[in-house]
Amino acid sequence: MPAQPASGGRRGGRPTMNDVARVARVSLKTVSRVVNNEPNVSPVLIAQVRSAIEALNYRPDLGASTLRRSDRRTETIALLLKDVGNPFSSALHRAVEDESRARGVHVLTGSLDEDPSRERELAKAFTMRRADGLIIVPVGMDQTYLATEVRADTPVVFVDRPGHGLPADTVLATNVLGAAEATRHLITHGHRRIACLSDYSRIFTARHRQDGYLAALREAGIEAECRLIIPELHTAAEAEARVIELLHRPDPPTAIFASQNLITVGAVRALRRLGLQHTVALVGFDDFPLADLLEPAVTVIAQDPALMGRTAAQALFRRIDGDTSPPADHWIPTTLIRRGSGELIPAPRALAERLAGTL
Repeated sequence: MPAQPASGGRRGGRPTMNDVARVARVSLKTVSRVVNNEPNVSPVLIAQVRSAIEALNYRPDLGASTLRRSDRRTETIALLLKDVGNPFSSALHRAVEDESRARGVHVLTGSLDEDPSRERELAKAFTMRRADGLIIVPVGMDQTYLATEVRADTPVVFVDRPGHGLPADTVLATNVLGAAEATRHLITHGHRRIACLSDYSRIFTARHRQDGYLAALREAGIEAECRLIIPELHTAAEAEARVIELLHRPDPPTAIFASQNLITVGAVRALRRLGLQHTVALVGFDDFPLADLLEPAVTVIAQDPALMGRTAAQALFRRIDGDTSPPADHWIPTTLIRRGSGELIPAPRALAERLAGTL
C-alpha cells in the first residue's frame, strides 16, 4: 500500500517515528527495523517506510537509537589531528576513514593547531557526542584529563606522538632513526657543516629528530655547532627567513636537514630565492606534494601516514571490541628517498662567492 502524503504527518515540529508509521501505514516496530537496517523486512514494507521518511523529511534520533542498542555504540569515532590541512594529517585522516568505513563507522575530525586547550575541548566535545573511541595526535604535555574529564571507558589511541599520563596504544614513526639516516646521508656525500632546522622544542617529534641529527654527527666525529641548529620553526615562512639569514653568515652550512615538511618547503623557497638550490644540499623529514617535480627534486625521509592511520584505527577498533591486553607501541619505519637535493657535493668556495654576489 503506498505511503500517504506528507500532510498526513504531525503538523509543526520534528517528525517522529510514530509519524512515519502513520504515513506509511505500518507498525512502529516495522519503522524501527527499517531505520536500523534490521533483517527480515519485506521489500514492499521497506519501500513504504522509506517513501514516508522522504515525504516527511524524517531524521533518526541517533541519541535515542544508541540508548536502545545493547552495546550503546554510536558507530562513530573521533580523530584529533594537529592540522587537517597538512599533507601528513590529510593522508593519516584518509587511512583512518577508509578503515572505519569498512566497518560502517563514521569519523568526526578536528584540528588542534598545537593548542593544548583545543585538544581538551575537542576531546570533551566528541565524547559528549558519545564517540566510541578517540585517536589523538596529542599537542599538550598532559593527557591525564582523558581519565578524569572524559568518559573513562572511552578507548584512546595516540598517533604520531605519545600521550603523557595515560597508558594507551601508541603509533609512532621511527623519528630518531630517520633523522640520523638523513644526516648520515649528507655526511656520506662529504658535508660537515650541516644545519638542522627544527620545529617547536616542546613537540616530541621535533626533539627526537634533533636527537637523531646529533647522534649521526657524533657517530661521524663531527662536533655539533649550536649556531647551525635553528629551533622553534613551525611555518614555511619562518623557515624561509631563517635559512636566508643562515646562508648569509660568514661561514654558512653546505647542507640542511629540515625536520618537518613545512620547514622543508620554506628551505626550498630560500634556496631558490638565493639561486643555491644546486649548491646547498637538502634533506627533509616527511614527504610533501610535488617534491619529486622540483629541480632538483627533494630528497626526503618519508613517513608512512597511511600505515600509521590504519594501524591506529585497527588498534582502536580492537579496544572498542573488548581487547583488554596491555597498551602497545607500534613503530612504523621511515624510508630515505633519494631524489637529487640530498646528493649534492659540498662546494664551500662556490657558495661563499655566490652569496657575496647577492649582498
